[in-house]
Amino acid sequence: MSGEELPGRESMEFDVVIVGAGPAGLSAAIRLKQVNPDLSVVVLEKGAEVGAHILSGAVVDPIGIDRLLPGWRNEEGHPFKTEVTADHFLVLGPAGSVRLPNFLMPPLMNNHGNYIVSLGIVCRWLAEKAEALGVEIYPGFAATSLIFNDEGAVIGVITGDMGVGRDGRPRAGFSAGMALLGKYVLIGEGARGSLTKQLIARHKLSEGREPQKFGIGLKELWEVRPERHSQGLVQHSFGWPLDMKTGGGSFLYHLEDNLVAVGFVVHLDYRNPWLSPFEEFQRFKTHPAIRHTFEEATRIGYGARAITEGGWQSVPKTSFPGGLLIGCAAGFVNLPRIKGSHNAVLSGILAANHVAAAIATGRANDELDAFDAAWRKSEIGKELRKVRNVKPLWSRFGTLIGIGLGGLDMWLNTLFGFSPFGTLKHRKTDAQSLDPASEHCTIAYPKPDGLLTFDRLSSVFMSSTNHEEDQPVHLQVKDMELQVRSEHDVFAGPSTRYCPAGVYEWVDVDGNVAASPEAKDVRLVINAQNCVHCKTCDIKDPNQNIDWVPPQGAEGPVYMSM
Repeated sequence: MSGEELPGRESMEFDVVIVGAGPAGLSAAIRLKQVNPDLSVVVLEKGAEVGAHILSGAVVDPIGIDRLLPGWRNEEGHPFKTEVTADHFLVLGPAGSVRLPNFLMPPLMNNHGNYIVSLGIVCRWLAEKAEALGVEIYPGFAATSLIFNDEGAVIGVITGDMGVGRDGRPRAGFSAGMALLGKYVLIGEGARGSLTKQLIARHKLSEGREPQKFGIGLKELWEVRPERHSQGLVQHSFGWPLDMKTGGGSFLYHLEDNLVAVGFVVHLDYRNPWLSPFEEFQRFKTHPAIRHTFEEATRIGYGARAITEGGWQSVPKTSFPGGLLIGCAAGFVNLPRIKGSHNAVLSGILAANHVAAAIATGRANDELDAFDAAWRKSEIGKELRKVRNVKPLWSRFGTLIGIGLGGLDMWLNTLFGFSPFGTLKHRKTDAQSLDPASEHCTIAYPKPDGLLTFDRLSSVFMSSTNHEEDQPVHLQVKDMELQVRSEHDVFAGPSTRYCPAGVYEWVDVDGNVAASPEAKDVRLVINAQNCVHCKTCDIKDPNQNIDWVPPQGAEGPVYMSM
């Protein structure tokens, strides 16, 4: 959308507009006000409140918070209550497990000195810091469109219209979105954001980079019996129930108050369209090394979210005319560590420094070219470069050999600063990695018991997800005929399995769920009200025929302590 289309909308002007109240966006806002208290800064958050859409493990490396708020450890009420006290790595087989000695792990994998937290609570704490400095935060407002000037530079964003019916027409109470204009716009909307996709395509930010890679992370929060709780314990595993050709792993994080966060990550470059990440997660909890933690326990939360995994060689160009990509929008997650929040904070700080310096010299809406080289020379780049080959080695050689080679490569990078592999390519996108259904056997998953394992709909209920039904479907299928001809007929409808929320169903002419994937005369039903905003469909659909865009209002999941 260009500037001349704005007269019908209310607009507000700021020095800096930030999209996303996650660790990156809030850190950038705080740092901007630290550098220059006179700067006007606004942060847009699509969730009903800050933290409502934040989902992460999370074990946080405090390097970013130490840099942003040096005195935080001496403050009352900070959210970093549980320091890591034990760090376990397990390899799971069908009936047993082997713990790997910690001395085999590269130093970067050591979690001592890190903190187990709810990242949503951390973001609410950061939001309080930002508001105390004068930052304006608008929760419940999703940025749905970019505003460009005549030269093609981003000069602001437009928030979504409210009160639009399913037919696309305004209803009673309709309210047009606002235009928020800024000298610079920072995009920190997380993995696979809709504005990020637009910017990457428009400005060819991925040229010369490897395809971005993703995983889907599923998480539950449990209240366990005190005798099964060990505050400060961090446990990671890989192996069963995934086969050795499918990448992924798990975590158990013991927080305070007898709470345990359990999560499962499946790399979205898996090949078998019959695989269901959600069902693999449920099956994982039945392993003898895992299930005892959750006996006589209560599940109190559920969620799912895409994770960037491409690393060093997949980060797109982070600067564009008028702004920067920061945090997971850029792809700063360290895959083997399963950590990105510390790099998100560091990227927010770095971006704020570049933006504040540019505004101080009178610049606006131009390209901050120096940022792209700056992050690669910073702690972010140094860390990601050390682990750059872990993902491609895992994808090429499978779990056991790939992880072994990846560990060796991390050691060589840490000790000697080089890799015998150079910098490996990822080659395929996650959508391209899916094989036709005829090349794989179906997977028979056990029925949920309602105590340890659950179905998707009861899990979505635990996420407090809500969408008003009378609004445009925010999961947009571009060509429904292609979806039937390919996604259903060739790949056996994997959307019904990769979606962790039961959004997609293939139904027959009578409206009943199709009895088998081979059924004919079917149509795709999209239960958009179930969507937990994980973005997996946008990533994994084999034809890239589904676009996730923000729904209206502040709708979606509400993760209070996840």
